[in-house]
Amino acid sequence: MESLMTDNEKLVNEFNASRFSSLDEVPDFYTFKRGMFYSHRDFDSFYKKIRAGERSAIVTGLNPSATLQYGHRITFDTARFFQKEYGIPVYVPLSDDESYLSKKVKTRKEAVMNAVSLAADLLAFGFDKKLTKIVIDFNFTEIFNIAVDLSRHVTMSEIKAVYGYKNEDNVGIHFYPAVQAAHVLLPQMLNGVDNVLVPIGPDEDAHLRLARDIAERSGYKKPAVIHNIFLPGLDGSKMSKSKPESAIFFVDKEDVIRKKISKAFSGGRDTEEEHRKYGGNPDIDVSFIYLSYFFLDEKETKKFREDYSSGKMLSGEIKKLFMEKAVKFNKEFQKKRRAVKFSDLKAMLLDNSAVDKDLRRYFKRDGL
Repeated sequence: MESLMTDNEKLVNEFNASRFSSLDEVPDFYTFKRGMFYSHRDFDSFYKKIRAGERSAIVTGLNPSATLQYGHRITFDTARFFQKEYGIPVYVPLSDDESYLSKKVKTRKEAVMNAVSLAADLLAFGFDKKLTKIVIDFNFTEIFNIAVDLSRHVTMSEIKAVYGYKNEDNVGIHFYPAVQAAHVLLPQMLNGVDNVLVPIGPDEDAHLRLARDIAERSGYKKPAVIHNIFLPGLDGSKMSKSKPESAIFFVDKEDVIRKKISKAFSGGRDTEEEHRKYGGNPDIDVSFIYLSYFFLDEKETKKFREDYSSGKMLSGEIKKLFMEKAVKFNKEFQKKRRAVKFSDLKAMLLDNSAVDKDLRRYFKRDGL
């Protein structure tokens, strides 16, 4: 199995991120306790302030060019934990505009429809509809006004250096980093919430480094950032949208799940005889990794690790257990997804009504 920590280590060694292992205290939640966050920027400050009762928020986005899969659970479970534990709002930008500009979809309509579908997924996932604000840019067009203000604080040279964009790329793509900064700073700019945390993957850190610089230049507070580790694909390599067979999606049915897991990368020996004699390697067995992260408690993880390492438990038994857990999770999610109501979904979507209300007050003041 190839190393999945290269990007995480690069953030620490080359871009001055701090290791999570150096923190004195972390939340009592599985994503933190099981080492699923590798590094951070200012998380200790965020955590101290939120425990002191300071107004706080989470921002965590998604590109609506694909559906939810198990790799997203790290980020969204963590955001939901803070929402439930501290009663704070979670802002979820669904970048339909970037999906359209980068030609991941063919039409604006497709981009918006994908985003609406993902919004329904998030409601089914368990986010509180009263404390969750979903941003679909083509719906909440005020985001572009905010981005215009922020764009004055970033140069084209910076954009090209960070993203590698060329003159041949469309101008919308060059402008999009300002929109992304608007997403990150939205809790501050709309509601004056300064204590903000953004959970991301290590490959997205460049976006946040630029957004934090823009925040500082614009007179706003830098948001804290935490970097999760990469969850391996079922084949043992890094997950990729070009390899859908390497991920388990929330929409996958039972037969699909069982087929995918049956082919998952194993830490077992070539033969049962060798496995019984020498044992397997749970650290590279994808089924065991998923089980230990998402489905087993500490006592169960320890027992299955010992049984697998000693040869008492076979890789086929690990896969079978993972299949049963994944099938159950997906069936429960899909049932909740079918029960999503449009009225509840609409209540979560940020729109321009608050902005329009301010505009009406402005016109009234001027006698219009």
